[in-house]
Amino acid sequence: MLKIYAVSDSIGETAELVAKGAASQFYSEIEVHRVPYIKSYEDVNEFINGLESKENIMVISTIVLVEVREFLVQRCVECGIPINNILGPCISMVSRILNKIPEYRPGAVWEIDSEYYKKVEAVEFAIKYDDSKDNSGIKYADVVLLGLSRTSKTPLCMYLANKGIKALNIPLMPEVPVPEELFEIDRKKIVALTIDPVHLIEVRKHRIDRYNTISNRFKYANEERVLQELEFSDKLIRRLRCKVIDVTKRAIEDTALIVMEYIGYMESKGY
Repeated sequence: MLKIYAVSDSIGETAELVAKGAASQFYSEIEVHRVPYIKSYEDVNEFINGLESKENIMVISTIVLVEVREFLVQRCVECGIPINNILGPCISMVSRILNKIPEYRPGAVWEIDSEYYKKVEAVEFAIKYDDSKDNSGIKYADVVLLGLSRTSKTPLCMYLANKGIKALNIPLMPEVPVPEELFEIDRKKIVALTIDPVHLIEVRKHRIDRYNTISNRFKYANEERVLQELEFSDKLIRRLRCKVIDVTKRAIEDTALIVMEYIGYMESKGY
């Protein structure tokens, strides 16, 4: 088994994302461990000396502080540990192009600004209006997601919220009328999530087996029930004439990208 240590002088999220992205390309057992706030020689030594083994490991670093970064490289080389600093070369290239000296501020990318507060507000919005807890938020949402149970509505809302997008989701069930507010907003704000029935049945069965919390009276993973729900969903989608995304075996990130492009988020950010 390979262990990848994502080392940073800040919170380490960037290094961890890169490490996980690399690990996802291999059908092998790979563990990713985040190691944040490595800001001194002492921190480096503590990290290196604390490793249980120096074999079958590698380090991905986003350390900005030059002296600490170079010391980490030195220690890794001494111990025979492969290391890749992914931020240093990028900073150097930008520096050469701009002909300016970088400030070398750890965590600068995560500094609190208006965008940060916008994300916080969007996360609070997603939590407050999750699963139709309160339909009054529909008119204030940037996007409204519709879908049957287990179409990843809530995770998708949270992902979009972390982009500063106010996302609200409405679960679809034949027994529950959809909110009237849904027919009063711009249809371009509505996105329906559909899924292959066979895949949905598998997901729901796995959910029941894992958590055993779904009431049998709704026949949650029953084929007839699932087809009934899908028919109800299809009729509503045709009535709304809204955007439709098939989420069958689609990663949340991929679905989110489609949503963001559809509502104009990518264009507003200059992508």
